[in-house]
Amino acid sequence: FKLSLYINHNITTYALISFRNSFISPRFVQNSAGQFFSSGHTNNWAVLVCTSRFWFNYRHVANTLSVYRSVKRLGIPDSHIVLMLADDMACNHRNPKPATVFSHKNMELNVYGDDVEVDYRGYEVTVENFLRVLTGRLPPSTPRSKRLLSDDRSNILIYLTGHGGNGFLKFQDSEEISNVELADAFEQMWQKRRYNELLFIIDTCQGASMYERFYSPNIMALASSQVGEDSLSHQPDLAIGVHLMDRYTFYLLEFLEDIHPSSKTNMNDLFKVCPRSLCVSTPGHRTDLFLRNPESVLITDFFGSVRKVEITTEVLNLTHPIQRVEGSPVNGESHREVYSYVDQLPVSEIIHQKPKQKDWHPPDGFILGLWTLILLVFFKTYGIKHLKHIF
Repeated sequence: FKLSLYINHNITTYALISFRNSFISPRFVQNSAGQFFSSGHTNNWAVLVCTSRFWFNYRHVANTLSVYRSVKRLGIPDSHIVLMLADDMACNHRNPKPATVFSHKNMELNVYGDDVEVDYRGYEVTVENFLRVLTGRLPPSTPRSKRLLSDDRSNILIYLTGHGGNGFLKFQDSEEISNVELADAFEQMWQKRRYNELLFIIDTCQGASMYERFYSPNIMALASSQVGEDSLSHQPDLAIGVHLMDRYTFYLLEFLEDIHPSSKTNMNDLFKVCPRSLCVSTPGHRTDLFLRNPESVLITDFFGSVRKVEITTEVLNLTHPIQRVEGSPVNGESHREVYSYVDQLPVSEIIHQKPKQKDWHPPDGFILGLWTLILLVFFKTYGIKHLKHIF
């Protein structure tokens, strides 16, 4: 009897568990394992996008980095996270604390950290690149770190934050993505079997308008505000001079701080994280496309990571001597192939060639000084009344 399980836990290696006690029946193992198969997924991915640039949008970068910190803490590795930041606030010349981004007042929590891996930054964050990441329509030269390598057993978290309106979200203050384009991208993902279940979260003004056009199955969506409402900022910091976060994401992350990899908290709890009394706006959610009951969906199904565990009742003997495979080296001798590098550039010619003489240019301020001298000589000779003859 052998059974494969996929469990939500923050571990990094595969585990093999053997039951030697005869009183554990296979039926008991099957019943106990049933909860792990309820979601039907085997891996987790996250696409986290900040669409705003410029210093006054500091909070949008902090929003995204805070979610990034939470999903990493719950076990999703950088290899399964696509992080897109439209601006680098950590290196902005207005930042009083270089190489840091804070999400709490009094600079209590630096969410930039020491191990942030940004996959798309600056002007790489465009509507086209975002849609290409979702649909997998990327050039062959695109590295794996910039790809969403999901499959039909993947649960995907997509988080967006920025400035938006009724039916659109702005990218870089120069272009925008509509709710129709986003819905069609998700449909392409479903047709190409790129996800098992998808959780969409957006923190922007009139955010609920972005999920109104969704029509693909197995999508659950959350937004920070309803149509006609603004999504408000939170926690102004006098030292930095801007607001540090948006209200909805702030209370979302307070909720996630209490979640651990084996937590049993479900999606119904996530819907209540920011009531109108705290957010000022009215958060919304949509679950009609989702096949499972939100009460049975664990938070860690999207914010955590899964690893494969093999459970078997057989005892594996690992003490057998290792047999030598035919064709393997004998007595430690190994066949080594000799490789040599081909000269890519004529190095000897480059070293011995004479340096190219630079063209002469007047030093800085030479032209200005020359004009000053001409004017002084003119004033000394003719006076200021004849200045009109020059200009």
